[in-house]
Amino acid sequence: HEEQEQAEPGDNIGFSIRGIEMKDVGRGDVMGHPNNPPIVVTPKGNWTGQIIVIWHPTAIAQGYTPVVHAHTAQVAAKFIELNKKLDQKTGAVIEDNPKFLKKNEAAIVKLQPIKKLCIEKYEDFPELGRFAVRDMSRTSCVGIVKDLDIGESEESVE
Repeated sequence: HEEQEQAEPGDNIGFSIRGIEMKDVGRGDVMGHPNNPPIVVTPKGNWTGQIIVIWHPTAIAQGYTPVVHAHTAQVAAKFIELNKKLDQKTGAVIEDNPKFLKKNEAAIVKLQPIKKLCIEKYEDFPELGRFAVRDMSRTSCVGIVKDLDIGESEESVE
C-alpha cells in the first residue's frame, strides 16, 4: 500500500478509521460527511423507481422479491406497488396500477428493501441513484430512484 495525499474520482482507495474494525465494514457500506450523511432506506421504508424490464421469463407482479444491486450493495427488495406503466419513448402513462410488467416495458414502481440500503435520488446523487434488479443469475430490470421514504429517522450507515 502506498500513502496518497488525495484521491481522484475513479481511484480505488483504502483508509483506516480509529475505532472501526475491518470486520465491521462490508460490501455496500457508504461513508459520508457528518453534516450530510448518506440516506439509508430501512425495511419499514421504500423507494419509487423508474424501471425498464429487460428480461423476465414470465411477468413481474406485486410481491416479486428479487435481489437489487445498488452501487456495491446487494439487497433483496420487494415490489410493493406497480404504480404506472409508461411508454418507453415518450414517458407518457399507458396504464395506472398495472397487474404485471413484461419484457421491454417501462414503469414506475415502489420497492421495499428487506435490509437497510443506502440509496439516493438519482437527481441528487446519480452514482447512488441507479439500481439493477437481478433474478436467476440475470439482470431483469434497470432503474433510477425517483423518490425515497426512509421509513425511520435519517441515519448514517452503521
